[in-house]
Formats: sequence, C-alpha cells, structure tokens
Amino acid sequence: MSLVIFLKLVAIFSIVAIGYIADRARWLGEGDAARVLANAAFYLFVPALLFRTTARIDLYTLPWRTLAAFFVPVVACLLVVYRVARRAPKAAGQPAAPSVRALSLSFGNTVQLGIPMVTALYGAEGLAIHLAIVSLHALVLLTVATTLVELDLARAHAAQHGAGHSLARTLATTVRNTVIHPVVLPVLAGLLFNLAGFVLPALADETLLLLAQAVVPVCLVVIGMSLAHYGVRGALRGAVWLSAAKLLLLPALVLVAGHWVAGLDGMPLAVIVLCAALPVGSNSLLFAQRYATLEHEATAAIVISTFGFVASAPLWLAVVGWVG
Repeated sequence: MSLVIFLKLVAIFSIVAIGYIADRARWLGEGDAARVLANAAFYLFVPALLFRTTARIDLYTLPWRTLAAFFVPVVACLLVVYRVARRAPKAAGQPAAPSVRALSLSFGNTVQLGIPMVTALYGAEGLAIHLAIVSLHALVLLTVATTLVELDLARAHAAQHGAGHSLARTLATTVRNTVIHPVVLPVLAGLLFNLAGFVLPALADETLLLLAQAVVPVCLVVIGMSLAHYGVRGALRGAVWLSAAKLLLLPALVLVAGHWVAGLDGMPLAVIVLCAALPVGSNSLLFAQRYATLEHEATAAIVISTFGFVASAPLWLAVVGWVG
C-alpha cells in the first residue's frame, strides 16, 4: 500500500475520531447531534453534489462497457442481499432494514479513498475510469435503494391501515416518495438539465461546489459521532458480515463480470475491481439515519471495513495483477 493511501486512511480515522470526541464531550450540545448533521448532509450537501455532478457529466463519452462490468454485478448483489434480508424474521418489524443492509454492502468509499488510491496506482488514465464510476455511483445505487425502501414502507403503511390489497395506491405512494426525495430529485433534475443542453452559470456552479465540498468532512464527523452515540453493541455480527462481503465477495463478482464476461483486462479491469473492493461508504450511514434503521450496524460496518481494507487491498492488487 502506497504512502499516499496510508496517509489518507490515517486522515479518515483522525476525522472520525474528532467526531467521536465531539459527541462524547457534547461540543455540539445535548441530544442526537449526529442526526442533525446527517440531515444537513442529506438535505443540503449531498443534493448539491448530486445535482452538480449529473448536470455536468458528459454522458456521450463515458466508457459504457467498463461501467456495465462494474454496475451490473454490484446492483445484482444489492438486489440479492435485499431479497435475502427481506426474508429474515426480524425484517417484518423494520421495513427499511433490507434496503439499508443492501446499500451498506454495495456502496463503497469511492471518493475519500478511491480517488487517491487509483491516482497513486494508475495515474490520470485510471482516474478517468474511476471518475466515470463515481459520477454514476450515487445516482444508480442510491436511486435503486431508495425505490426499494419506499416500496417496502408503502407496503407496511398500506398493511397497517387496512389497504394491503391496493396495489395502485402502494405504487403511487412509492413513486411519489421516491421522486420527491433529497437523493433522487436532484439526480433527475441534474439529468434533465444536462440533456436539455443547459450550462450551469458560474455563480450557481460555485455555490453548488462549496456545498458539495462539505459532504466528505461532515460525513466523516457524523460517523464518529454515530459511533459514540449508538455504539456497536449488538451490531458487530452484522457489521462483520457486511464488511467481509463488501471487501471480498463484491470485488470477486466484479472481477468475474469484468474479465470473463466483458473481456476486460489490464488497467480497466484493475480499476473496477479495486473500486468494488473499497470499504463501505459514508452515504450508507446517511441512508440508515434518514430511515432511522440500523444506524449502529451501518456505523460499525464503515469502521470495520475501513480497517479491513488495509489487509484486503494488497490482496486484490495481487489478484488483478495475476489475472490481468
């Protein structure tokens, strides 16, 4: 592991530790300050990042075959985990739990760790592929997870109010809550803005950029504060399972899809496999807090998988070097 990546890991853990201390010392007051910060990120900073990204992305020059080799197995894994989690006995009382777990397993830390790692290992050419993944990462995974969780919440609401057989009402509620959502709505608006051929004015672009730059530090502080507030008691087993699947299973699936299905090798294959091998991203915690479900498990999975990445990253570097 290069010095650049090691220092990035140290910086991440340092900011998480600051958030932990801030919550323990009550620097931000009494109560659940982590949830307040998470809401600020989810309703202000993340939407700005998503709208600006989708409004500026060049859809016509993206490496679609490489992107498909990454996103098809990742989304398939998300759906399988969601389906398995829905059948678990405890899922009945927590309709959002299957989607939260599925997102935790599939959503990686593509910015804080992914960008410096790919830059250090593969330079500008590898970074271009990685940034193409980043540009669609939240758009695809958060939209799919949001659709699933809103569908489950609509079903639960319909069953609770005696309207379990009203498929049309359930679908209408799902569509409304999915579209009018702090993640999906800015993505759709950004895509429409993009396809219409509009260009962001300089002032609007600078404003969105300033808001977007707050995502990384705020999310890392929220992780530390959530770790202090929720703890990991009762969450370690699920978090370890999610971390192992994220660090080992997901990159293996992407390797198979990329090399033996899409025919990729060399640097493009290495970039998508390493992107899949990244630890759990902080957006999974924001998602869990948005639906007040499994916040402790999502927090623990982020921390455990980030520590585990120190050991798993060299493994996958060796594997892709041997295969490619």
